[in-house]
Amino acid sequence: MKITVAVNGALGNMGREVVRTVHAEAEFELVAAIDLGGKTSGDIGEISGIGRLGIPVSTELATVLKQIKPDVLVDFTSPYTVMQNIYTALSAGVRPVVGTTGITETDLEKITAWSEEYATAAIIAPNFALGAVLMMLFSAQAARYLPEAEIIELHHAEKIDAPSGTALKTAEMILQARGHSTRAAVAELEKLKSARGGNMDGVRLHSVRLPGLVAHQEVIFGGVGQTLTIRHDSLSRSSFMPGVVLAIKEVMKREDVCYGLENVLKL
Repeated sequence: MKITVAVNGALGNMGREVVRTVHAEAEFELVAAIDLGGKTSGDIGEISGIGRLGIPVSTELATVLKQIKPDVLVDFTSPYTVMQNIYTALSAGVRPVVGTTGITETDLEKITAWSEEYATAAIIAPNFALGAVLMMLFSAQAARYLPEAEIIELHHAEKIDAPSGTALKTAEMILQARGHSTRAAVAELEKLKSARGGNMDGVRLHSVRLPGLVAHQEVIFGGVGQTLTIRHDSLSRSSFMPGVVLAIKEVMKREDVCYGLENVLKL
């Protein structure tokens, strides 16, 4: 039996990449395409450049999930709608695999409660690129030995949330590995507000948004007489697809909420 998959945010750059990937994967069957802001009812295969599939783009997520009942909903949409999308999926008994960022710790508590209520698993990943997951894990290891760190994340100009979910997750992992904040308070004079970036318990986070970028992050550690830089670059959206494929397969085996692809990789 193939895993049936619906893609939400199907008209976006990531959504179309997911459509192409799901269609090409022998173990999957693409059964629906949804885009809440969609202005077309065209065939998603033609829109994605892979030929007609007979799957129109819908704007009605709840209706599609109720009628088609896919196994998995892959969501790459907006921080403004992602929580409602997750609830809609879980309440319909559909397992969400979510790459939309902007999900907070409070949001995760709600998602866990919904997952338990409807006995449906979910995977939430700030980043599906396997190299980015390794970058976060390596950063957590480095934080045990180098006391100071700042994070610079760089994304395409259309990304609306800042810092990115990857940057926030990286900072959380650094702080957990370190156990406490070590940066001494300094009387800084910011001549332009927020010039020093956001402050997460002593870890500074800086966001860059420019055309030409896809998704990039570097973590700079400082110690006595030395620095260490750990950087990851996604040069195309195809970099996220092996992680998406892995998550779709994994969510079918789980009964809980999994946050972070590192937990799927079991690293």
